[in-house]
Amino acid sequence: MHWLYLIAAILLEISGTTCMKISDGFSKLLPTLFIFLFYGLSFTFLSLALRVLPIAMTYAIWSAVGTAAITFIGVIWFGEGINTIKLISLLLIIIGVAGLHFSQEQVH
Repeated sequence: MHWLYLIAAILLEISGTTCMKISDGFSKLLPTLFIFLFYGLSFTFLSLALRVLPIAMTYAIWSAVGTAAITFIGVIWFGEGINTIKLISLLLIIIGVAGLHFSQEQVH
């Protein structure tokens, strides 16, 4: 169940961040309200996941998957550019999260 909480937290964080862009600097009411709703729920589910999962690995996954997803949303939905440096940076984030995950398993 804790992994489902983490997935929900990630999806809600992505939704909240996307609403930040859509809110146009808090100038649009509905997307602005959704920012607070989505982030509040995201932190709630993240807290539930942290009951069982290690904090370093959980936070790394939450933030890295969110960052990667928002990057792709920015490119696909908002027409933001993509280049080699951006792709390499995303790859390094993924490698870092994998490293944290595998280092957690070594401790047990």
